Amino acid sequence: MSTETLVRPDSTTDESTSDDTPKFFHYVKKEKIAESAVMGTYVVALCGEVFPVTRSAKPGSPVCPECKKVYEMMKKD
Repeated sequence: MSTETLVRPDSTTDESTSDDTPKFFHYVKKEKIAESAVMGTYVVALCGEVFPVTRSAKPGSPVCPECKKVYEMMKKD
């Protein structure tokens, strides 16, 4: 069984910049993204951060270093 991940934002205020743009975007399970965006349910990022999906990442957006580290470890398996 394989799990795909996509980059999704963390919109908590502690990681936001002054213009309400998230500082980092996190990796979360692909199948949970739409549910979170529509229903407002929370997702759990690979780094353990818990948040509702409110924004989508654009190419070149900054990625959470912890999520990236975990994702790279998962790809090696």
